[in-house]
Amino acid sequence: MRKLESPIIRSTHEATRTIILPKKTINFRLTIICMAAASVGLSMVIISISKLLLLICGMATLLFAQRAPEAGKPLAGMRTPVAVLVTISAFTLSLLWTVAPQADALGSVAKYGKLLVIVLMMVLIRDRREAMYALGSFVVAQLFLVASSWMLFAHLPVPWATSNMALTEYAVFSSYLDQGIISAVFAAICWHLRGLAPGRFGRHFAIFLALISLGNVFFVLSGRSGHAVAIALLSIAIMWELPKRYRAVVVFLPFLLALVLFFSSTKVRERFTLVKTEVQSYSTQVQPTTSSGVRLDLWRRAIQVMTQHPIAGSGVGSWSTEYNRLEREQNPAHKDIDGNGNPHQEYLLWGAQLGIPGILLIGLLMYSVLKDAMGMEKPYARATQSALLALAVACLFNSSIYDAQIGDFFCVLIGLLLALGFRKPASQGMPTPQHEQAT
Repeated sequence: MRKLESPIIRSTHEATRTIILPKKTINFRLTIICMAAASVGLSMVIISISKLLLLICGMATLLFAQRAPEAGKPLAGMRTPVAVLVTISAFTLSLLWTVAPQADALGSVAKYGKLLVIVLMMVLIRDRREAMYALGSFVVAQLFLVASSWMLFAHLPVPWATSNMALTEYAVFSSYLDQGIISAVFAAICWHLRGLAPGRFGRHFAIFLALISLGNVFFVLSGRSGHAVAIALLSIAIMWELPKRYRAVVVFLPFLLALVLFFSSTKVRERFTLVKTEVQSYSTQVQPTTSSGVRLDLWRRAIQVMTQHPIAGSGVGSWSTEYNRLEREQNPAHKDIDGNGNPHQEYLLWGAQLGIPGILLIGLLMYSVLKDAMGMEKPYARATQSALLALAVACLFNSSIYDAQIGDFFCVLIGLLLALGFRKPASQGMPTPQHEQAT
């Protein structure tokens, strides 16, 4: 006969399982996920190590999918993974006709390979509880980054700051350009997901983090791209807080905020004034030397490349080769730029490499993220849409997917936010905001 189990023993076993389950959840896979989420606020070395471990973990998950079916379960109905795979396939296919040297072409394919991180984060994160652990790691690292920048601004010792702009521009690990964009996005994440912050004062602390991050962008860092991204994110956040009948005011909000910041922030005023001066002087210079002038010249060349190869582009990694060719036609004494360069504009970079289909492809990628985000609960949707808007704005002035540090930041964060919004809560439950559909 089967021995009957007493209610006391049975309840003890159930309690034991309840205690052990969280410990089993914090495993090597989750550690790598949290490390990847935290790394995008730190140095490039840590980011590279985290990406490598994430790739190894993803391969292991694929190999052992039969043993753990839930690990490799496809995210049915989601558009982003398909768009990522189509994008990487398109760049890989263009190896057949690229005019770039093989090293440049393969190097560029590897750079776009970081888009796989979006899919890896979505697949490896199995439930919302794990996504919350990763989000917590991300927040801690970003708080460390913002606090370090404020310490540099206050002329306090920050021995871990490795940026060559640390003492002059108060950037900790990267350039002030990248850090300004990163901190602006972090502020938006803190605001939209403030309801997830644990503790009695968690919500207030999240709002405080958003404020000090925005203050860091507008009053400490000098990056004009960061200012533009922060203004865009602040505008859409205000719009979402307004009643629907007043949301049309978002058309005027960016200009109003820019005007207010122009008179209240020395950093913003100086950088905006500098843009005006640089653009005005561009047409009078034989060789542009200012930041805005160089960008305008690179954009002009990128458009030339795209118009000469409108159907299929000049191939992956071909930007430097084509730029050097066009410059030599005008000036035989031109000194070639290094390979794997970019025109500091993501849309034109894709157009130069893949032609008009390249611009449509980057649009498809962003549209896929947007459509997936619209199917999530409102706070998660708004956080994801804010990160996407930041990427779209940043790509107007920089190659923010192609570039290493900022590109890794967006790929990790978008993958994390999509996983956070789509994965179901674990059995133990995590704090979740109200279940409202995004509008």
